Amino acid sequence: MSAALKVQRTGAVARVTLNRPQARNALDEGLLSELTAAFRALGNDKSLRAAVLSGAGQDFCAGADIGWMRRAADYGKTESRQDARRLIDMCRALDEAPCAVIARVQGNCFGGGLGLIAACDAVVAEEAACFRFSEARLGLIPAVVSTFVLPKIGAGRARYLYLTADLFRAPAAKEIGLVHLTAPADALDSEVERLVKGVLRNGPQAVCGAKAYLRKLDKFSRSKRLAYSEQVLARVRSTPEAKEGLSAFLEKRSPKWVEEV
Repeated sequence: MSAALKVQRTGAVARVTLNRPQARNALDEGLLSELTAAFRALGNDKSLRAAVLSGAGQDFCAGADIGWMRRAADYGKTESRQDARRLIDMCRALDEAPCAVIARVQGNCFGGGLGLIAACDAVVAEEAACFRFSEARLGLIPAVVSTFVLPKIGAGRARYLYLTADLFRAPAAKEIGLVHLTAPADALDSEVERLVKGVLRNGPQAVCGAKAYLRKLDKFSRSKRLAYSEQVLARVRSTPEAKEGLSAFLEKRSPKWVEEV
């Protein structure tokens, strides 16, 4: 891992930090590939329970790096598709990581940075944080990130934000579902840690299973959803984790997975 991305592990929690503060943590080909590799590796670690994604310095992520944009301007169709694939792979690596992925957002979050947070499970933003789908200002479209953004904000809001490239702040981002929680700057870390502790109190397999379940359920028709939910509930109830969770509740004690953290 290069100096542009830091990954630290403490127990069942990983801290992944975009570490290009001098470039406002802007994304380039290298950082995209590193993020993909990092989250795929984390996804293979069965003991990992949560990952916190943050940006060093004043901004979470300013979008695409200027040098990358200059290089991309000369790409042909094949190179452009390969470039798009890097962004797709990165978003999928975050979205499909089995553990809970929590974004900690401060300062500015523009362009591709919005794809990053849309692929996360929970987003905690500083109240003064600013957001912008800035692609149209560059003659581009938020094509790849839309796969992850639309389920959260809907097509109507996306049309407004994509076409106007308006700046909006954390309270508005929370209102439309892009951000889940907001906090003053001095309480941002404590709010993130509160979420992490909450995740660690939940069954590890339940957290992982819920992510996989929702992703699969989204592809089904209503009738298939009902049939699938019946199968899943029956299967999950018979697992050792579910039996331990119920026993702990009835015995008024913490389940073993909490004691092991």
